[in-house]
Amino acid sequence: MQYSILMSVYYKDVPRYFDESIQSMLDQTYKTNDFVIVCDGELTPGLEEVLVKYQEIPYINIVRLEENIGLGKALNHGLNFCKNDLVARMDSDDISVPDRCERQLAIMKNKPEISIVGSHVEEFVGEPSKVIAIKKVPLGHDEIMKMVKKRNPFNHPTVMFRKKNIIEAGNYLDCKLNEDYYLWIRVLKKGYLTENIDANLVKMRVNDDTYMRRGGWKYFKEQKKIFKYMYKEKMINFFQYAYQTGVRFIIRVIVPNKIRKKIYLKYLREEV
Repeated sequence: MQYSILMSVYYKDVPRYFDESIQSMLDQTYKTNDFVIVCDGELTPGLEEVLVKYQEIPYINIVRLEENIGLGKALNHGLNFCKNDLVARMDSDDISVPDRCERQLAIMKNKPEISIVGSHVEEFVGEPSKVIAIKKVPLGHDEIMKMVKKRNPFNHPTVMFRKKNIIEAGNYLDCKLNEDYYLWIRVLKKGYLTENIDANLVKMRVNDDTYMRRGGWKYFKEQKKIFKYMYKEKMINFFQYAYQTGVRFIIRVIVPNKIRKKIYLKYLREEV
């Protein structure tokens, strides 16, 4: 089986992290034949140097956008360049373990009814060995369906999916910091089956900015849109809609960043 890799990079990314992320995908035990990197607007000289390092690899396809249009739109555009139906997502600052794609491909081969397969992640600060928490996700489809009504049931940089099903669900759309959550909701609404592997297949880089980005009025409004969509589509009832938006208003708008970080680590992660 062949698979594509889809990654997006923009000017705020750190060149060293970008380099490590690319290399972790090139070092997979089951190699890709198609690696799409979307440059979301003009990049810094440091990021361009990283691209020069890999540009001679024939299966790396660098897709350039003239302006920074945001992750959702960039991935929407980039997915059209992926040659294979199976696509592994990867962020430009995280690290995949060597057998990540091999394990996911085995699921996709043995279970052709599965549209998305993801995994847990290890969150680290600084160096990959400095793991501070594990972000676990539900494993079976029924558990995923229950969680999607409350919060994101997948870790975005861990997923491998079937391109045709993603396209049929409407592809990535612009939904700031919630592009993936909004997509998974639409995929699940169509009745496609999903799964998560009980393993930590990606090491995710975090810092205080990670929790800062998950706060503020704009972030709350985007999440409110998601729950309003689920309510309109009868995936949740009015009580669930009111409860989830109320909780998010408190966490995203009222709670200070330091307290938000503690909430994430205590209730939404397993501390190491």
